[in-house]
Amino acid sequence: MVTAYVMVKAHTGDADRLKREIAAIDGVEEAHIVAGDVDLIAKVRVETPAAVKDVAATHVQDIEGVESTQTYIAMD
Repeated sequence: MVTAYVMVKAHTGDADRLKREIAAIDGVEEAHIVAGDVDLIAKVRVETPAAVKDVAATHVQDIEGVESTQTYIAMD
């Protein structure tokens, strides 16, 4: 299994809706609204690095209100 964390910057006022939509994506284990440089963090657990890309680059980035994402793959 591959674990990754997707940092999401969102349009103002969209965080609650985005959290629900991101949490509903297959492979997303958790989604949290956070304070700091990003607005949400999603924990992803999938079978392959390619599946991480599919979740982050296809599903999350396609949600209306997502400005940008950064993805970090856990190494342990």
